[in-house]
Amino acid sequence: MRQLKATFVTLLLAVFAITASAQMQDPVHFSVSQKKVSPTEIEVIFTAKIDAGWHVYSTGMPADGPTSATIHTDAAEGVKPVGGLTHRGKEISQYDNMFGMNLRFFENNVTFVQKYKITANKYHVKGYLEYGACNDEMCMPPTTVEFDYKGDGPADAPDAAPEEAAKDTAAAAADTAKADTAVAAAAAVGDDASGLWTPVIDELQAMNGDQGSSDRSLIYIFLMGLGGGLIALFTPCVWPIIPMTVSFFLKRSKDKKKGIRDAITYGVSIVVIYLVLGLAITAILGASALNALSTNAVFNIFFCLLLVVFALSFFGWFELTLPSSWTNKVDNKASSTSGLLSIFLMAFTLTLVSFSCTGPIIGFLLVEVSTSGNIIGPAIGMLGFAIALALPFTLFALFPTWLKQAPKSGGWMNTIKIVLGFIELAFALKFFSVADLAYGWGLLDREVFLSLWIVIFGLLGLYLIGKLKFRSDGGDNEAMPVPCIMLGLISLAFTVYMIPGLWGAPCKAVSAFAPPMNTQDFNLYHNEVKPRFTNYEQAMAAAAAEGKPVVIDFTGFGCVNCRKMEAAVWTDPQVADKLNNDFVLVSLYVDDKQPLDKPIEVVENGKKRTLRTVGDKWSYLQRNKFGANAQPFYVIIDNEGKPVAGSYSYDEDISKYTKFLDTGLENYNKKVTK
Repeated sequence: MRQLKATFVTLLLAVFAITASAQMQDPVHFSVSQKKVSPTEIEVIFTAKIDAGWHVYSTGMPADGPTSATIHTDAAEGVKPVGGLTHRGKEISQYDNMFGMNLRFFENNVTFVQKYKITANKYHVKGYLEYGACNDEMCMPPTTVEFDYKGDGPADAPDAAPEEAAKDTAAAAADTAKADTAVAAAAAVGDDASGLWTPVIDELQAMNGDQGSSDRSLIYIFLMGLGGGLIALFTPCVWPIIPMTVSFFLKRSKDKKKGIRDAITYGVSIVVIYLVLGLAITAILGASALNALSTNAVFNIFFCLLLVVFALSFFGWFELTLPSSWTNKVDNKASSTSGLLSIFLMAFTLTLVSFSCTGPIIGFLLVEVSTSGNIIGPAIGMLGFAIALALPFTLFALFPTWLKQAPKSGGWMNTIKIVLGFIELAFALKFFSVADLAYGWGLLDREVFLSLWIVIFGLLGLYLIGKLKFRSDGGDNEAMPVPCIMLGLISLAFTVYMIPGLWGAPCKAVSAFAPPMNTQDFNLYHNEVKPRFTNYEQAMAAAAAEGKPVVIDFTGFGCVNCRKMEAAVWTDPQVADKLNNDFVLVSLYVDDKQPLDKPIEVVENGKKRTLRTVGDKWSYLQRNKFGANAQPFYVIIDNEGKPVAGSYSYDEDISKYTKFLDTGLENYNKKVTK
């Protein structure tokens, strides 16, 4: 018993040992080296390890696409580049609906190589690699990896060409000039006189800490599993087993305390079995695979078909069962053993016997949680599921008189299965939608998706009010219970609510599931939001003159998820009205290649960094002032440059974004009226 408790506690600690995620992202780790492949040729090699769920874009991307991997040579004395930047690794090509093109990228690892021909007896090459990286929720600003190498060429090679030496001397002089003006240039970026560039990282993190979004995500997954377990309890495969199992434990022992202890051990065994299942999903697929599920078209089509099969099983077309030999072997083993092992095997027998009802629920839960991008999600979900499933066995063992008051088995359990079938069928469309958007098929545009949901929830409503019957319901024509009729009316009302969406109505309640608004072929609603400014200082000056807070949108021309937010969230009438009238909206593009009037040198993390473009400047503003470096990233500040609400990242939930805006506006008005 002690060993079982220790194992259970260890698993719990493993599940809940979670550290808070920081806003500063560092998903790509580059190392740089040079390799002399011959006396007259060198390679500058950039080797990257990419965190799970992230990808780095390849070379030669179209100009209107995301940031390509590009080599920039600042100084080249005694060398000449041979060809362009090449890559080594598994390149993935995938159609992106937002950009309307195939995007090429790398996951897990990639190596970029630039060759140089040595033309002198000594050489010096200096420059940097620029690359872009994204995951399914955010993008990094264009990031650079610098290199600076010197070496000897062939002994009989000439000295560096005079013009090359002159260029190098001029470059050195320019570097000296830049160093002399570094303080003045940095002042143009980080002038604290107005406080607009003063870091507010601590204040922003405190506000984000109050939101507890990461914790809520894990709590949501746990509650989702708990709900799934409670639903599984009331299915025909589980509910009838509870009184028989509890009675068995209480009657097989003359010691009532031992019987209660065995029943509790039985419940703990159920928790351990399902928790191990959740941990095994992560261990087998790996962290990278779990993150990839959310955007991988093949996986999403598989999940869609899987949920359709589960739905048809619940509708009574066929029954999902595990091989009977598995159940018989485990049951026989449980009968021939004693002690803790016997109880554990009995719990395992329950999981096998009840699979026809719990399998589709577990499958749906694991599919939904695995594609959430949370690595420990399957374990957290299974923990919630198992606790809900095991709790009645323990409670009824502690309080046997409750068994008399528990509802008896009956047709109501079949009704639960049918309702679950409709729900799984509806969610199957969500996963097909992901694959459809990834490949650009255009088969499941927004109005097609809504049409299918209207039919599904309309039929669900008719079933719940008794106007639709399934073969598994039997031949009786008894009226449906009042709770079913009330739920049926809600389902029919939800059906009517979605109908205007066929003509472009936002339908905020389904915005997190339906394809984005830009896939709608026939749309009578137009409410685009365009930023008033693309310059931080200009926006702050206008906001101060008008007495309004500022919404800063850190974005990028190559940011896919930024476009999704603009299409799915900013087009909502309520959001659009607030952004246009209550705030000054400024969009700062971190990948803007327009050169600055003067390059700016700043010191960041103890290292000198050169800001060459407008995008570099805005990216530095985001990192230095707000402590973040991924896009999309939204923050609301007052006229002094201080945050009035927590930050907001990629999340197409319109209600959350509206609350984010309302909180910022309310806090700003409180500060103004003080």
